Amino acid sequence: MTYPDFAKRLRATRIISDPWVEGEPRFREEPVVVSHADVAAMYAAAEDMARLANEVCRCALEDPALLDTHFGLSPFQKLMWLASAPKWHGVARADVFRTDEGWKICELNCDTPSGQAEAVLLGELARAARPSSLDPNGRLLERLVALVEAVAPRRHAHARARELSVGILYPTEMTEDLSMVELYRQAFARANMKVTLGSPYNLTLGASGRAALLGRECDVILRHYKTDWWGEREPVWDDASPLPDPDPLTGPLGVALETQASGRTAFVNPFGAVLPQNKRAMALMWEHRERFSPWARAAITRLVPETRRLEAMPRPELAQAKDEWVLKSDYGCEGAEVVMGDACTEAEWLLALDHAVPRRWIAQRRFSPRTETRDGESINYGVYVVAGEACGVLARLQAGATDRFARTAPLLVEAPS
Repeated sequence: MTYPDFAKRLRATRIISDPWVEGEPRFREEPVVVSHADVAAMYAAAEDMARLANEVCRCALEDPALLDTHFGLSPFQKLMWLASAPKWHGVARADVFRTDEGWKICELNCDTPSGQAEAVLLGELARAARPSSLDPNGRLLERLVALVEAVAPRRHAHARARELSVGILYPTEMTEDLSMVELYRQAFARANMKVTLGSPYNLTLGASGRAALLGRECDVILRHYKTDWWGEREPVWDDASPLPDPDPLTGPLGVALETQASGRTAFVNPFGAVLPQNKRAMALMWEHRERFSPWARAAITRLVPETRRLEAMPRPELAQAKDEWVLKSDYGCEGAEVVMGDACTEAEWLLALDHAVPRRWIAQRRFSPRTETRDGESINYGVYVVAGEACGVLARLQAGATDRFARTAPLLVEAPS
């Protein structure tokens, strides 16, 4: 089958409509096939990473000064955390890589994880051709629906027997995640839920004290609008132009936090995700390991590449060892605001060190994922964790750092022998 034929099958789902990115294929039809042992290992790693994030949140609860001294949160970011703590988790995606030293995780997206539509639909198409294989994404939507039912306010204690009102809140001016939004909308509708789509600008306080999206009051709102977009927005480079929309979303955020705190509307993910989503959470793991449990200290060494706050690293060491380090901004995602030392010139590296805004960056020791395809690509196994349980994988293939040009492939588990 040619790629245009495969793209036609994808578009026929009426969920994925963009099989190309800048003229290049976004997907690979041939599935990545892994063993049961590999899936179990990457699932365990992702669940352990979620446990580590939970310990980060515990550290911040025990020592609130860390919000300033370590994380450098803005006033509105602190408001989100303090109004939500200790709640932070619902749906997350851990980016897991196979290395010669074992499984490594470069980050945990616990704020607005994406890619679910690609993982689910590619898996369905691939398994149709290989019915004896197992699709690890087969329970992903079921698990999400169960989570929404579980967090619904108490008046819906028998949620399965009632019609919940669910809002999906996302940046409606952007198209990147429309496939995920539509996949979720259909899943909630099949579960007899009333679904409303909208943006923070459509969020108001309803007559009963619930959050209302486009005028419809919601029991649960699935938040797919990044926490750092709700608060103050500032460039991460000191020579960058001011952002066009720097002001916090004061009104919508007030409605969201008030209704979340009152328990009248539940949010998935809670706004407490603003803390573990900050990549300086991984620096806390390395710089303050004494604050973590014995189990966590061992897990940090095993799973998380050495990570430091940029300002805590001696500049001469970073300047001389650029090939060993990667710079990442606190809330950058999908390869944005990432500087890989071994992929840039010495002049570019020094320029990045000169202009990175203090207290907004980390330095993470570079690790080498194994090459796993005949095209010399490594695989980023994006393991979904829903309510603490791993239940799906997004496989992205690329030579080098994962960015928007990575190809997404179906992932299947080998047939039982």
